[in-house]
Amino acid sequence: MTTSKPKTQSETTTPAGTPVRQLSVFLHNRVGALMSLVKLLTEHRIEVLGLSLQDTTELALVRLIPSDPETTEMLFIEKGIPHVVFPVTVVELRETDHTLVHALSALLSAEVNIDFTYALFVRPARNPVVVLHLDSPEVGSEVLSSAGFKVLTQEDLSR
Repeated sequence: MTTSKPKTQSETTTPAGTPVRQLSVFLHNRVGALMSLVKLLTEHRIEVLGLSLQDTTELALVRLIPSDPETTEMLFIEKGIPHVVFPVTVVELRETDHTLVHALSALLSAEVNIDFTYALFVRPARNPVVVLHLDSPEVGSEVLSSAGFKVLTQEDLSR
């Protein structure tokens, strides 16, 4: 079963770019399951730019940011891999006044909740990059941008 959240106006292409999309997949908790998934993507020239894995006894939840989310989604459909697509907020941090604590403070002041977070493997400007799944991604992106943070788009990450 493929579930894709309907796109809202803010999830479509804007002058700033397309929001970053995360694909979530449940894998059976077996040796080599993650390797098989990553190998499938690599064989189709899709890079895994970010990855979060949460393990349970029988299943593992894999959240990933692919270099080409459209092709990844089509590949998952073709291969019968159930998945869900979510927009996420990807923020570049800097050592000065744009640190993680400053980003969290900006989100707190706007009362935007963080459901989960993880770092990306890629760093387009050689600065740390963090993925945030927010309860209000549009507001969160606006707040972070207003606070001087660079909110990355899919175009910033895809190669």
